[in-house]
Amino acid sequence: MPDVRVVFLGGLGEIGRNCACVEVDGRVLVLDVGLMFPRDDMPGVDLVLPDFSYLVEVADRIDGVVLTHGHEDHVGGLAYLLRELDRTLPIYGSALTLGLAKGRIAEAGMADRAEMVTVDDGERCSIGAFDCQFVPVTHSVPHGFATVIGTPAGTIIHSGDFKLDLTPVDGRVTDLALLGEVAREGEGVRLLLADSTNAETAGSTLSESTAGRWLRRLFAEHPDQRLVVASFASHLHRVEQVALAAIDAGRRVAFLGRSMVQNVALAREMGLFALADADVVDIEDVQQIPPGEVCVICTGSQGEPMSALSLMAAHEHRWLKVGPDDAVIISAHAIPGNESNVARVIDGLHRAGASVFHEGNADVHVSGHASADELRFLLRLISPEWFVPVHGEYRHMVHHAELARECGVDADKVIVCEDGDAVTIGEAAVTVERRAVPSGYLYVDGIVGDIGHGVLRDRRKLAEEGIVVVFVTVDAATGEIVTGPEIETKGWVHAPEAEELLDEARDVVAASVREAADDGATDVDSMQRHTRRALARFIADRTRRRPTVIPVVMEV
Repeated sequence: MPDVRVVFLGGLGEIGRNCACVEVDGRVLVLDVGLMFPRDDMPGVDLVLPDFSYLVEVADRIDGVVLTHGHEDHVGGLAYLLRELDRTLPIYGSALTLGLAKGRIAEAGMADRAEMVTVDDGERCSIGAFDCQFVPVTHSVPHGFATVIGTPAGTIIHSGDFKLDLTPVDGRVTDLALLGEVAREGEGVRLLLADSTNAETAGSTLSESTAGRWLRRLFAEHPDQRLVVASFASHLHRVEQVALAAIDAGRRVAFLGRSMVQNVALAREMGLFALADADVVDIEDVQQIPPGEVCVICTGSQGEPMSALSLMAAHEHRWLKVGPDDAVIISAHAIPGNESNVARVIDGLHRAGASVFHEGNADVHVSGHASADELRFLLRLISPEWFVPVHGEYRHMVHHAELARECGVDADKVIVCEDGDAVTIGEAAVTVERRAVPSGYLYVDGIVGDIGHGVLRDRRKLAEEGIVVVFVTVDAATGEIVTGPEIETKGWVHAPEAEELLDEARDVVAASVREAADDGATDVDSMQRHTRRALARFIADRTRRRPTVIPVVMEV
């Protein structure tokens, strides 16, 4: 029997970058290709991706990519992977998931490398060497799947992101009957991989439909204010509930933000929610409508710098000026790393005079992830032989592992893995190889695919310590100073407040140039080394700082 391997490339130890692959007899099935929002210690970074080097290595053996649902942390990196692999890949997912992913892929010019294959609820199909079945699950984006993968070493179930919502907005519940049926077939489930995001949260996650009731209450309490509601553009159940609440309150709806406009158009085209044209108004016309008669649904719930809500908070939005006539609802949870951005936006909205409602002061959001009681239910229903918690920060996975042991999974058959680990499922046992494949961060900065750890390290240093540039002109023959030294600083000290310190620094540079000339080191490279070393030592001794020192020595 060939060994089966599960390789984790992202999403184990952080929120985002979800990506893994299952291998059978050399063939590879990829599960999700997500991105992560940058943290505060990643200056200038737009997106963070998984390290694709392992997938590039096995590119000719990849049978397909399965997308569990349409959130960016699961599909947002797909265009970058397609660019790296330089081949066409079959992409499997629900019609909505593929529709959400298709826009990003087309924008990147990679549409010809993606062969989209739509699968339906409960459908079973072969993807190369893999026997897959797609089980409906509820989440904060419609039409998500858990994936059942039949392998020679037994059945693997990947839960995807899910919760057990008994009253979902669209009536599509998690198919527990099908999961139970899979668990009872043959020798049961060999390995379960399950979402850990809310493993620390006691009880069960509230139904998405409760968010709609809370939002309707806010609409009723603010009849004369314009309502501006920010949400994830992919959270179409939330967007639908906001739109219907607004229409029932006698308002028309405007959509703002490119991804919001695109996703709503896709949902309406697919018939996921009905919205009459008469109920929709162009964002350009909103300022001419009385505040109590309109609702704006926009992007920016994570405080993204150029998003619609951030521009409103900074008073820079072209079409919408926020003020005392506005009530702003941020109907989302701040992803770890985005808290300070969201707080900055909330401050800006308050400064503009708007009323602001968010998760901290109102019931305006419901999680899309299962809490502890739901995770226990799934574990007992499936009763896997082996269990690996996935999708979450390390503490979330540790808590999920504890739940698995509590639910009867043998303690030695619960494995907490991290990015880069590979689990091998043999006939007798399951083993883990730590750091089996590269799993570092791939930083995306604008159109640059990977700015590298060195660039990021330099940016951090510049942000923390500043930069000092020294200019000096010397005689090419003798090394004597002709002009300078002149010192320019950014982020270290500033003249005239520190003119005395800068005068001392100039004297140190002049002395180092004379010393180099006396030693016969009159070439530019030697002069620059002497200057950098002397000035850096002086700055460290006097200020206990280590800014980047750039010497510019010119010859005449």
